[in-house]
Amino acid sequence: MVTWLKDELRRITDADDLHISPFREDGVTYGTPTWIWFVVVGDSLFVRAYNGQNSRWYRAAVRQKAGRITVAGMTKEVTFEPIEGQINDPIDNAYRVKYNDSPYLNSMISTRARSATVKVAPREPNA
Repeated sequence: MVTWLKDELRRITDADDLHISPFREDGVTYGTPTWIWFVVVGDSLFVRAYNGQNSRWYRAAVRQKAGRITVAGMTKEVTFEPIEGQINDPIDNAYRVKYNDSPYLNSMISTRARSATVKVAPREPNA
């Protein structure tokens, strides 16, 4: 399993913008980059779909399981893994800390968004 390098994770943590591009149906072509909120918890990167499981990027990420992200001046090939359970509690807390001044925070920690939480990990070369 590939993990984020410490320097990459630090740069990602400090960034404000992340664009996500799951593969399209052909598994080769990247989807349109979508700006998305993200948090780092421990040594893992998580994203959520504001509109829940009906979000186009979320459905593509779950179906294709791979794509790329652009963040902190880096473009990285990644995998997507939907998550559920108690890990959502520390993810909620990370969203509260990072986005505490936003009027959209409550939507991002809602049941709808929590149901569309995805772990983003670096993809192994040639995977």
